[in-house]
Amino acid sequence: MQTIRQIVRNTEFRQGFVEMAQVAPGIAAWGLMTGVAMVKSGLGTAESLFMALTVFAGSAQLAAIPLMLAGAPIWVILATAFCVNLRFVVFSAHMRRYVMHVPFLKRLLCGYLTGDLTYVLFVKRHPEPATDDAGRAGQVAYLLGNGSINWFSWTASSLVGVVLANFIPTTWGLGFAGILALVGMTCSLASSPLRWIAGGIAAAAGVAAFTLPLKLNILVAIAAAVAFSLMLERSPWAGPLTGKPGR
Repeated sequence: MQTIRQIVRNTEFRQGFVEMAQVAPGIAAWGLMTGVAMVKSGLGTAESLFMALTVFAGSAQLAAIPLMLAGAPIWVILATAFCVNLRFVVFSAHMRRYVMHVPFLKRLLCGYLTGDLTYVLFVKRHPEPATDDAGRAGQVAYLLGNGSINWFSWTASSLVGVVLANFIPTTWGLGFAGILALVGMTCSLASSPLRWIAGGIAAAAGVAAFTLPLKLNILVAIAAAVAFSLMLERSPWAGPLTGKPGR
């Protein structure tokens, strides 16, 4: 089992740290806006600081805060947060082969630090699980290096947003900067026609189902993209679409 010092000294830790640092300003802008939004929505400063320190889920925070302030039943708040974060079930199912050799507590830490961009960058860097000990250690080091700067950028900027909420106007549109960062990362991963098609289907399905409650349009978008991609992978056009030899 790797120690923390061994993980930090691994070159893959630095690689993950550097790659995430390039998009960290976008994450920080989004976190800053979320911190401002928590206070502007009526949540107390103490409660906002507590949430900023303990909750690492921006979209779920933004979805749950209005419900909390409206006095919605706790099951509605939990169900909404659950639906918004359902995509992480898909992420964790895919990541299982990468981290099953890791002790339970360290695996929990990996899961806690894994955000959307963490997952995207990790899969881009390591499309397949390593088959030897050095490779597996490098992949875990990359994940922790990537996730640590992501967590710090988000949490620190959220705290700053809470503290400066009364001085930062929400009209700055800082949240849009975070969305642009996500769009840029998504486009960089669309390296084959099939991925462009999957992205287009997800976008169309998400917009078409936008009026569904509990942010269920996100789940619909994921399900539609996965279903169409699996169907196309088994079609005669799989080779040209994926850029790989056909079956």
